[in-house]
Amino acid sequence: MTVTVEKRGAASKTRRQVTGNRPRRDSYALFLLPGALAFLAVIVLPFAMNTGVSFTDWQGVGTPGADDWTGLENYRELLDDSEFWASFRHSLFMVVAMAAVPTVVGLVLAAALFDYVGKHFGTKTVAVLRACFYLPQVLPIAVAGIVWSWILAPENGSLNELLKAVGLGSWQQDWLGDPDLALYTVMAILVWVQLGFPLVVFMAGLQRVDPQLYEAAELDGAGWWRRFWHITLPQIRPETYVVLTWCSIAALKVFGAVYVLTKGGPGGATNVPSYFSFTTFFEKTQVGYGAAISTVLTIVILALSLLGLKLQTRAEDAEEGLRT
Repeated sequence: MTVTVEKRGAASKTRRQVTGNRPRRDSYALFLLPGALAFLAVIVLPFAMNTGVSFTDWQGVGTPGADDWTGLENYRELLDDSEFWASFRHSLFMVVAMAAVPTVVGLVLAAALFDYVGKHFGTKTVAVLRACFYLPQVLPIAVAGIVWSWILAPENGSLNELLKAVGLGSWQQDWLGDPDLALYTVMAILVWVQLGFPLVVFMAGLQRVDPQLYEAAELDGAGWWRRFWHITLPQIRPETYVVLTWCSIAALKVFGAVYVLTKGGPGGATNVPSYFSFTTFFEKTQVGYGAAISTVLTIVILALSLLGLKLQTRAEDAEEGLRT
């Protein structure tokens, strides 16, 4: 009996020691506190102040008072503002240029680099090509925009001079100055800028795909396209949702490229909500109205983010269910 009691006492003592060394759940809050305070100071508080200003007719001078309060008047005005709705229509084009096209092209290129180029030309060639595709992401958008404005200049621009040199002088255009071409030109540049991000994410996702799936499909006679359609696409579905969500958010809040290339012109042909809000704030000094534009844009981006997270979670749960 004595021996049993001693063993139980020792086991109980050991259990208490293990439990005592286990970190308390409350201690994790200490690590989250700095980030939470930064998020509150940098995101939540400015957004709350911006939302408050959006209910006023404040011109940006002094402090908004009771006389500046207009309630929902700015938002009612937005509903009838054709320039506001045109800017959001342009944002849909930006989503195509920065999310849809780079996702599709980046996925195909990533699969080709991973499944074909890597096998036939080696990993060094893949690394060099991947770095070349990703290089526009590293360049500051101001630098890239200035370089492209030189290339696309109507007089002595590299593109027009090249077209003239190869006998296609009739194709010369004012690429950024023509209202019918400017939006599509900016879209093409944004495809070039954005393509590297999906490609890198998809190549990282392909690393976790079981190589035996490709080997089995290849032994069964499946070509590259069938392997891509039946193996690659289903396996990297979570990465696809991440890329689409991230790139769509970047497209909705795009500002730098429009500011450097066209400044929303010509004639508002490339105006987007972020640039529209900027000009309303600082050029027209209609701070309350500009705040309403940015508030609506923030709500749209937040809703899109929540939808993307929900779709991503659903895809991950479905993938986990298939594994079990």
